[in-house]
Amino acid sequence: MTRPQAPWSNPALRTALARWQEQDALLKDGVLALVLTAPAFVPTLSGVGAQIGDLPERTPDTLGIALVLAQTLPLAARRRWPAACLVAVVATFAAHQALGYATTFASVGLYVALYSAGAHQVRFRRSLAVLASVGYAALAVALDRFGSPNDVPDYLAFGLILAAVRLAGGSMRRRRAEEAERRRLEAEAAKATERARIARELHDVVTHHVTAMVVQADAAQYLLTSAPERAGEGLAAVSDTGRRALTELRSLLGVLEATGEAASADLERTGGRAPALGRVGDLVEQARRSGQPVELTEHGEPRPRGVDVELAAYRVVQEALTNALKYATGEPTRVVLRHGGEHLGIEVATDGPAAAPASRRPDLSGGRGLAGLRARVRLLDGELEAGPRPEGGFEVRATIPSQPVQE
Repeated sequence: MTRPQAPWSNPALRTALARWQEQDALLKDGVLALVLTAPAFVPTLSGVGAQIGDLPERTPDTLGIALVLAQTLPLAARRRWPAACLVAVVATFAAHQALGYATTFASVGLYVALYSAGAHQVRFRRSLAVLASVGYAALAVALDRFGSPNDVPDYLAFGLILAAVRLAGGSMRRRRAEEAERRRLEAEAAKATERARIARELHDVVTHHVTAMVVQADAAQYLLTSAPERAGEGLAAVSDTGRRALTELRSLLGVLEATGEAASADLERTGGRAPALGRVGDLVEQARRSGQPVELTEHGEPRPRGVDVELAAYRVVQEALTNALKYATGEPTRVVLRHGGEHLGIEVATDGPAAAPASRRPDLSGGRGLAGLRARVRLLDGELEAGPRPEGGFEVRATIPSQPVQE
């Protein structure tokens, strides 16, 4: 049996409601004021409303009609000028009661004005509450002088109802303020996270390429005296590395210029120009041209993965090779990629003496480099370990879940 569709699930209705929400508050409150005014002139509804005093009813006249309108029409400014709206409605309601006019539906405007003052008034909230309380006390005294049969408990009960309405508005204002503060803190946290991500990306890009360029330039400088005919190869390697760095930096700057989109979505739109696991061979070749002997081995059949996984894996290999260029001083490095299954395995091991000096050990402190990559891999539910090998040298191992490509 097909369940009936809820009215608010209708696309046309949702569109109309969304457009209505976008309208100015003065227009929406003006419509509310008119909606509350109309029942005051409908016979079956006109006698429903707030009443205090129970004075002998006065014959309706022009002044009575004006007082009816004055209890609802000021509600058009209930959010823009809540204090002025409340003063106008309260004064009109008091005059309407003191003059003995019959109960009117327009008196509901008193409750709306009180709620609006509690929910939207920002400054002079206590002063407004005191002024309203004094005004109500003066009305009670005036009604008693005019012969109202009500006594003190009646006035207190009606006053408590009015206070409860205002407190409900104040509670709504506090909830809105708390929600706004929560959103502000979430936005600040998101900005901080994005800044940290960008800093890690810049560190990975700049450190790797600049390190390679420094090593290549040193090698070219040495070849200028020992083997001038080969110096051109070293300078070409420096130029090639610089171009690669510029390409990655342009891609990263493109992400920075985008607004309201995740980095992974921006990288997917670059059409494959972002660093990916399939370009690890370029990293290996670049390291070889810088004088670092590197061997790349892949096990299993490569499979499509999400951009976040591809980029994180690429950065792990990139950082490990950067450390090899900085600290290994020419010892061989082996890069092993294990495809297939539910996880992607990465191993980068660099040979070296069993007790390498501290100056030749990668720095694992701070929030960038290998330490930053460890946090990045954990965000993908993976693990990264890095440290000296028992037989000598340094090793980086990472395991990252193979998240499928989002269609």
